Amino acid sequence: MHSPAKGAIVRARNGTAAMTPAPLPDDRIEALAPDVRAIAEDAGRIIMDLYARGFTVSEKADSTPVTDADHAAEALIVPRLQALTPDIPVISEEAAALGQLPRRDGLTFWAVDPLDGTREFIARSGEFSVNIGLIRDGIPVLGVVHGPALGVSFFTAGRGRAERAETGKPGVAIATRAVPGAGLTVIGSRSHGSSRKVAAFLADKTVAECQVMGSALKFGFLADGSADLYPRFGPTSEWDTAAGHAVLRAAGGRVISVDGGELAYGKPAYLNGGFIAWGRAP
Repeated sequence: MHSPAKGAIVRARNGTAAMTPAPLPDDRIEALAPDVRAIAEDAGRIIMDLYARGFTVSEKADSTPVTDADHAAEALIVPRLQALTPDIPVISEEAAALGQLPRRDGLTFWAVDPLDGTREFIARSGEFSVNIGLIRDGIPVLGVVHGPALGVSFFTAGRGRAERAETGKPGVAIATRAVPGAGLTVIGSRSHGSSRKVAAFLADKTVAECQVMGSALKFGFLADGSADLYPRFGPTSEWDTAAGHAVLRAAGGRVISVDGGELAYGKPAYLNGGFIAWGRAP
């Protein structure tokens, strides 16, 4: 039996028409990367404009904060991605919080957090990011983590390649590092803090330094060899991790579910359990 052609309309069992997800080859993913970086950095400019002018804070149904910067960034990112790849659905945090989820046929989709680290944004720590990740068959294959206040972007630049760049400037190749002889540099969340589970996980490891930082920027600093390990035992959503996971994979690292195996995407409600992000496991 022949597979449907790219983007072909096929007849579902109930007689309704459905669009078969188009194949997503590596060369197409690589071609998308510069445009996605530009989208993330444009969203960052909107965020920084509100950061400077002032913003309003409200509360979502789950009691987490949201600002007009979250909404403004999402309003830029989602239509730009839809125009760039009309065949790929976009799952974005603030729309999802309102129950506005597009139909998704299969495990290929964009996962977007327009302003990751909203608490850090409100606290004006500078440790927040724009996260845009592309999932293919449940695996993150393209990612941009842009830190607008820090003026830095971490992004995939092709299969097995990751780069770091100042905003708007050419990228420089990055890679994870071997664990130094002095021990691990462990990075954790500033807003969510450490836990007994993290302490227990680190008990048998040689740790040289512990750092804290907000948002998915942590994945970028694993990817560029500034840190070695990021253990997270609390819940996250797939849009929190997809972009950083893609960058870390391209730089030679891994994100492992606490249940074992690489962290996968397309789960019910887009929720992650705990995970361990390694630069390079010792």
